[in-house]
Amino acid sequence: MPLTLSRFCCVVVLGGAGSLYAADKTKPAPPSAADPYAQVQPATECLDLNMYQRIRDEGLNRSHVMEFASALMDGIGPRLTGSPNAKKANEWTRDTLTRIGLENAHLEDWGEFGMGWQQVNTWARMVAPDTAVLIVQATPWSPATSGPVTADVVFVNIQSEKDMDQYKGKLSGKIVLFGAMRPVPPLEKALFTRSTDKDLEDVAEFPVNVNAGGIPPEMIARMRERLERQKLVEKIAEFFAEEKVAGVIEPSRDGGNGGGSGGTLFDDNGATLGRTPYVADKRVKIPVVVAAIESYGRIYRLVQAHVPVSVEMDVETKVTGEHEHGFDTVAEITGTDPLLKEQVVMVGGHLDSWIAGTGATDNGAGTIVAMEAVRILKALDIKPRRTIRIALWTGEEQGLLGSKGYVTQHLGSTKTSTAPDQMQLPEFMRRPAGPLEVKAEHKFVSAYFNVDNGSGKIRGIYTQGNSAAAPIFAQWITPLKDLGVTTITMRNTGGTDHLSFDAVGVPGFQFIQDDLDYDTRTHHSNADVYERLQAADLKQIATVEAIFVFNAAQRDQMMPRKPLPDPDRVEKLRAPLEGIFPGATPEQKKP
Repeated sequence: MPLTLSRFCCVVVLGGAGSLYAADKTKPAPPSAADPYAQVQPATECLDLNMYQRIRDEGLNRSHVMEFASALMDGIGPRLTGSPNAKKANEWTRDTLTRIGLENAHLEDWGEFGMGWQQVNTWARMVAPDTAVLIVQATPWSPATSGPVTADVVFVNIQSEKDMDQYKGKLSGKIVLFGAMRPVPPLEKALFTRSTDKDLEDVAEFPVNVNAGGIPPEMIARMRERLERQKLVEKIAEFFAEEKVAGVIEPSRDGGNGGGSGGTLFDDNGATLGRTPYVADKRVKIPVVVAAIESYGRIYRLVQAHVPVSVEMDVETKVTGEHEHGFDTVAEITGTDPLLKEQVVMVGGHLDSWIAGTGATDNGAGTIVAMEAVRILKALDIKPRRTIRIALWTGEEQGLLGSKGYVTQHLGSTKTSTAPDQMQLPEFMRRPAGPLEVKAEHKFVSAYFNVDNGSGKIRGIYTQGNSAAAPIFAQWITPLKDLGVTTITMRNTGGTDHLSFDAVGVPGFQFIQDDLDYDTRTHHSNADVYERLQAADLKQIATVEAIFVFNAAQRDQMMPRKPLPDPDRVEKLRAPLEGIFPGATPEQKKP
């Protein structure tokens, strides 16, 4: 007889090679209004397979994701936080979400960011000993030149403050090459790849290691080395300003597999002469451009060979405000179950980008698939039990500022350590300290789902160490294996907005995606444009995301949570055990 699914029927998944759908006669306990997380999570999930089919049909056969893509990437362009384009993007997403039927679409102010900035036009060319067009862009928050400037080029090599002495009085009016010429290896590996079965097996395997729960010492050492270099770079920027250099040209960093060549350049944090150049009192005072490595290389080699080189450079940028605020776009599909409608399932991605391209894969892709996921649910006239909320963040590229601001305002926060070693780190990297302070909304957010790894299709999901979520997701993806969704991993993944939720104990999840050419070519580069988006993959992402959000909104229980963060208790538990060595004398307490 045909299988009838209701809200109290469940799916049983058996083994890794096959699956069986059957009714579970055990009726789950009703939700607890007092404590939604006190319930026992059932071993089997109730899945509406008819809804799977409807969502797949709408998402794969009537997608509008590429319309969203062109409107955002082509129509608005790069969206640096605090810029006029970021404002346009906030307003466009708010109005578009309203247009497709969502409710309460609005912008939320997460606080002061810093300088609004816009690149109008940047170009450079070598004028001696030959003429050559150079591939360059202004680094974000660079000041403008006073029209086109022609100057002799010098190379500086500063590895310590003492190295500045040799250049004093010699740089006025010069264009400075700042940065060593890096190797440009041949492209021996593909820049565009998809995950193999072996790749996914490796991701699914959870590594147990001695540094579990902490940051490995070698990573701490690298972070400190990077921060020390950044401090030196800020002093170098001040030195260049004092010396009145005409401008600075930096070489672009490389991408994975040698992808940072062929005219590709990256304009992210590594190219800016300062850790927070968007803060008015820490602004960079001299024009700075980043050059494709081939453009940089020719000038560098000529200068190293003592051939006089002159470059003409025009950097046209403008500051649109010194104390701009950042905003998130938020909208909802209101829940309908009287017992559950106050509870929320969230989906989103970050709306801001860098400026060399149009922010297509980072993270226009995450924005438009979240919009398409909620469009699918509205097109099907879904009446979710819980409220479904989409949130599109800004300030992600400067340290998860938008999502962290939202979480702090709505859910809770933990103070960060004020230890001397921690105060040397950016705030978002400092160790939590003190108790978690939660707000009333904290207990009502079931989960947050995020996409921010480019345009590649979803292959699975990171549970972020949430072991209770793993068997739930394993059942959700069984009907999606033909779409390539096969992998559940207990591993954590970092670098994006789900971390803001995870940090306060709210389940935050990032999907596993095919790499494509994200890390090799498009991430923060001038190749991060509409043409690098893969339409079929984006349809798949939006469809899968819509199904995950729908399932979370419909289940009787909220998604299971890990224990609430308690930094002070964790530090005590990690401390060496006392009195376990036979014959050891007690340590004398210092007066």
